[in-house]
Amino acid sequence: MVTASAQLKGRSFTRVADWSASELERVLDLADELKEQQKRREPHHLLPGRTLGMIFQKPSTRTRVSFEVGIAQLGGTGLYLSAGDLQLGRGETLKDTAMVLSRYLDAIMIRTFAQADVEELARNASIPVINGLTDSSHPCQALADVLTIRERLGRLEGVTVTYLGDGNNVCASLMVAAAKLGMNFRAATPSGYEPSSEAVEIAREAAAESGATVELLADPREAAAGADVLYTDVWTSMGQEEERERRLRELAGFGIDQELLDVAGTSAIVLHCLPAHYGEEIAEDVLYGPQSAVWDEAENRLHAQKALMALVIS
Repeated sequence: MVTASAQLKGRSFTRVADWSASELERVLDLADELKEQQKRREPHHLLPGRTLGMIFQKPSTRTRVSFEVGIAQLGGTGLYLSAGDLQLGRGETLKDTAMVLSRYLDAIMIRTFAQADVEELARNASIPVINGLTDSSHPCQALADVLTIRERLGRLEGVTVTYLGDGNNVCASLMVAAAKLGMNFRAATPSGYEPSSEAVEIAREAAAESGATVELLADPREAAAGADVLYTDVWTSMGQEEERERRLRELAGFGIDQELLDVAGTSAIVLHCLPAHYGEEIAEDVLYGPQSAVWDEAENRLHAQKALMALVIS
């Protein structure tokens, strides 16, 4: 049976920037092992009797199912906590919530709006806190993304990843992960949709250390040329519904269709963190086409998060 290193026990995972390249690679390596064991139906109860509390202030398909199934496969229990079920919804502070839940649980996963809330929860909890998504970052998705890229291409260093569309939370976390792990990252966005300046600065500092590059471009075709990976996400995220029509107009031309994929070449793979909106950020025939790695990417949320939990939960 696989054993998890004690090096990361007790660590929170609130954003990619706080973890080193070697720590991220440790998660990827264990994820590979756990994925193989799961395929062989071999038990890998690395967290027997542990309980993960899952706080959801934003709804989810992949995050809830992958964490709940993942902790069960590790021998533990997942407890779903909707915002309406907690006293958080009636004014209890994050600090008090963190201190109480630390007495009951072995780790907390939270999917919420403000990154500051996740950081505050982690500061006041005595157990690991995992960021399941905020408006500014999606670190667990980035783990699944780089795991998928490494599986498909056999390497990370020197790979060129092109992200197209809205430079949102997914873009920010993937950009930082790519830079730390030696991948060249290009973000092609319309004016006003660039990734946050903070994320760009962190990524460029990491890229300077790893030998990678980070580019912000305005031309999707220029960004796609020679790319190993084309990546996109929805143009209208949760909470942005009133902006939908404007976003569709301003992001038009930044979707991944077969014509753009041909610019990248036949060896490029396509990624999308889902859910997909066909005819907007991606064409349906591309998502289901031979160059799509999207379904492996979705599955890898399970394996990457299992590895993360096994490494940080005591």
